Amino acid sequence: MTARPRIYTRTGDGGQTGLADGRRVAKTDPRIRLLGELDELNALLGLVRAQSDDTTVEPLLADLQARLFDLGGALAGSGLDAIDDQAVNDLEQAIDRLDAGLAPLRTFILPGPPAAAASAHLARAVCRRAERSLWALHQQQPLPKAWGAWLNRLADLLFVLARHLGRSHPETPWRPSS
Repeated sequence: MTARPRIYTRTGDGGQTGLADGRRVAKTDPRIRLLGELDELNALLGLVRAQSDDTTVEPLLADLQARLFDLGGALAGSGLDAIDDQAVNDLEQAIDRLDAGLAPLRTFILPGPPAAAASAHLARAVCRRAERSLWALHQQQPLPKAWGAWLNRLADLLFVLARHLGRSHPETPWRPSS
């Protein structure tokens, strides 16, 4: 009987981690920060999936999660690069499909219920953070521009998705407090 491999390796105990291409980098490296943000975003999309009872968006969410893994793999040096201009176009088409069923937006809205919609708003905010981190890394070492465009569209999609998932609740318009 073969021994089951352990999940822990102890190789990161000194503050470094391995990339897919074998390089070791500091856990504080901007690339690792971005990978962590993509992982956080992926987990939030899993939360949206768990909270949503809208089966029409399930395949879209699962595809987005897979694409985030593709992007993370490419960022880690795996040689994968599934995020291209067509992937950006695919997001634009999904945005248009979801947005077609929504009332026109006339003002900023507050993130809110139901839980799946609120989680989609949180995922959008994390996506924007990942996008900023990607562009910061791009200033240090060029990355494919389609990656930044894709994250930008993904944040837009998550906003429209939040509105779509919240259709059963009235939207709360933002009103300045002063």
